[in-house]
Amino acid sequence: MDLTKKKITITGGKGFLGTHLIRGLKEDRGCPDVMTADLPEYDLRLLDDIQRVFDDQKPDILIHLAAVVGGIGANRKNPGKFFYDNAIMGIQLIHEAHLRGIEKFVALGTICCYPKFSPVPFREENLWDGYPEETNAPYGLAKKMLLVQSQAYRQQYGFHSIFLMPVNLYGPGDNFDPESSHVIPALIKKIVDAIGGKQAALRRIQENQPPETKDKPLVVWGTGKASREFLYVEDAAEAIILATENYDKPEPVNLGAGFEITIKDLVHLIAKFLAFKGDIIWDSSKPDGQPRRMLDVSRAEKEFGFRAKTPFEEGLKRTIDWYLRSD
Repeated sequence: MDLTKKKITITGGKGFLGTHLIRGLKEDRGCPDVMTADLPEYDLRLLDDIQRVFDDQKPDILIHLAAVVGGIGANRKNPGKFFYDNAIMGIQLIHEAHLRGIEKFVALGTICCYPKFSPVPFREENLWDGYPEETNAPYGLAKKMLLVQSQAYRQQYGFHSIFLMPVNLYGPGDNFDPESSHVIPALIKKIVDAIGGKQAALRRIQENQPPETKDKPLVVWGTGKASREFLYVEDAAEAIILATENYDKPEPVNLGAGFEITIKDLVHLIAKFLAFKGDIIWDSSKPDGQPRRMLDVSRAEKEFGFRAKTPFEEGLKRTIDWYLRSD
């Protein structure tokens, strides 16, 4: 599919992944007609607003990134909201896209779709082998229903919809709000705050001098034993573009980098990059979440030639640098 000749609408296009995806489509692929569907112009929980998106923009392709999402704490506080908002957005968008006869619908799922005790690495064929990890099951299952709907509409109506499952994303422009951020931005902010703020942390890195006194202690949820996989946001954007261009099958596809790191090792790595010199306290009364996460990424490479390019430490340094220099 030649995307340069298509009208493309991206839900959530103003968000973290969306801004990088739009840049990739416009700058790397030369797509002239890329639009966004976001709050406040469109509330995608409302059918009237979804219909306005199609009336106003008349897309050939719709890439659905919009989601209501957060870390473990946000998932525990908002299970009903996360289920309803994510399910109702996706279900109505797919149905309206089918009614309008659009050429392709790209649905973004999540690694939270997988069962809690999936064999590592997670393979797409294991997706239905059990219930998701409890703290994020409502969100994961809401997203998983979009896969069921995509496959059902393809079977009955010949609807061209694909379903992609990325791991946790990170990179410049990430969400650092402590109420809703994921693990990497949450840890970066916690450590920077313990050091004394962005300017203090930036000076420490630039001057390469250890502090004269210890930093404030850092309290981290869980035991640190759980593992996670992370995908740099620019790599994720490229994966979505490649899939949109080249993939049109009912089977879901993992998007990841094919590695795992324990939370404990992640904390120590970020602390090293920020020259943090304080005690790290593990609050084991808080949940670890899913015990391990790492994807088998062979299907993405086989089907549309995607392989993550950004080394994790390099991507992490870019993310830290962006945060320290942001307003």
